[in-house]
Amino acid sequence: MSDIQERHGIQHLKVHSKSGKVRYLPMHPVAAGRIHQYLESSEHHMADRKVPLFIPPRGKLAGAGITANGIYTVVAAYAKKAGIEVDGLGVHGLSVTAATNALEHEADIAKVQAWLGLANISTTKIYNSRENRSGFTFSVICGTGV
Repeated sequence: MSDIQERHGIQHLKVHSKSGKVRYLPMHPVAAGRIHQYLESSEHHMADRKVPLFIPPRGKLAGAGITANGIYTVVAAYAKKAGIEVDGLGVHGLSVTAATNALEHEADIAKVQAWLGLANISTTKIYNSRENRSGFTFSVICGTGV
């Protein structure tokens, strides 16, 4: 829970990458509000700030946070309820979705590059449908072939 931090008056989420990099991602006010609601309804909303922010759906506060596989399980369950096929969902697909959505909603491409932890802005431009009108879409990037 200590990874939720206020920086310059904006709630941020401190993210640790596999390579050991640390980034601070600004949280949209709606996301921050929903996380606050989650914490209020969870068993650990008043716990020590050193506990994980998200615990497994069927887990108890035992010190272990939700795993990457657990996140995919939760996303896949909600997608199934919504009638969305997500076979092969993984980190890349979630990153592509987040980047594409941010750019389609006028996010600054340099900020999206920083959020994704990408070294080269040309990689980020792959996700920018405003500049990429050649039909290279989310489904192609994710390998779904749709």
